[in-house]
Amino acid sequence: MSFDLTSAIEQKMVELEQSIRFLRTHGDKLALAEKEYKMCLTQKALELRESGMAVTLIDTVIYGLKEVALKRYERDLAKTMYEANLEHINATKLQLRLLEAQISREWSHPSA
Repeated sequence: MSFDLTSAIEQKMVELEQSIRFLRTHGDKLALAEKEYKMCLTQKALELRESGMAVTLIDTVIYGLKEVALKRYERDLAKTMYEANLEHINATKLQLRLLEAQISREWSHPSA
């Protein structure tokens, strides 16, 4: 039984290492999407102001612009992927702790 648990721990460790690599990739994508969204938002706000729109209306109108909405969607999607990856890492860590606890119980109470 202990061999099965050790094998399961090794498998979870591989899974955890992969998730950590994916987190870096998703973190990079999130940062890029956030940068592109903020740049688009700023550019469109300047364009609206230059076209003569009242400053008080820009904040209301800008989020409905197709390009801004698309960049915001891409940012939100990247954030969701990043957060889901973090949750997977946390769940894998919990599974590892449970497996380690099971091994500890088996070693402290060996069956005859």
